[in-house]
Amino acid sequence: MRVLVADDHDLVRETIAAYLESEGGARASLAPSLTEALERVAAEGAFDLVLLDYNMPGMDGLRGLARMLEANAGRPVAILSGSGTQTLADEAVASGAAGFVPKTLSSRAMIAAARLMIEGQVFLPETLEQEEEAQRYGLSRRETEMLRGICAGKSNKEIARDHDIQEVTVKLHVRTLSRKLGARNRTHAAMIARDRGLI
Repeated sequence: MRVLVADDHDLVRETIAAYLESEGGARASLAPSLTEALERVAAEGAFDLVLLDYNMPGMDGLRGLARMLEANAGRPVAILSGSGTQTLADEAVASGAAGFVPKTLSSRAMIAAARLMIEGQVFLPETLEQEEEAQRYGLSRRETEMLRGICAGKSNKEIARDHDIQEVTVKLHVRTLSRKLGARNRTHAAMIARDRGLI
C-alpha cells in the first residue's frame, strides 16, 4: 500500500511512516504541509491513503481535507490529530474523511486503521468520547491509561510492564486518579470509571 503522511512535526511524520513501513509493509511518502502534500499527489499519482495533520500549514480547517479529497481522485484521505474532539471527528467524516486518527495510536492500531480505511471503511477511535469525559474529571492521558489497566483487572506490576514504566510510578498515578475521582481504592475507581463512561 502507498501512503502519504503529511504532518509539520518531523518526528511525528517520520514515526508514523516508520510504523507503516516496518510493520505494515507500506511504502510511505512524506510532506510537511498541505501544499507539499498536494504536490506529491500531483507528481506521484493518487495514494492508497493520505493522512493529513489537521493543524499543519495550509489546512485551513477542513478546507484542506476537501482539496486533498479532490486531488487524490476519490481514494481515502484521513485526518491525523494530536488532540481531537468527537465533534471534530464527526465533522471530518461528514466532510468525506475516511477516518479520524489520533497520533497517539499504537503502531499496531495505526496499521490496522490504515488497512481498514484502504478497504473503504471509516475509522473512528472508540476512545475519543472517553478521553473527553476523562478530561472533565481532570484525568491526564497517562492516568486514563492506568485506569484502563485497573478496569482490565491488571496489577500495578502488569500495568507498569505494559507501559514500560516503574511500578512506583503506577502507584503514584493510581493514587492521583483515585483522588480526582473521589475513589476509596482501586476497585472503587474501576466502578466509578465504568459508571461515568470513562473506560
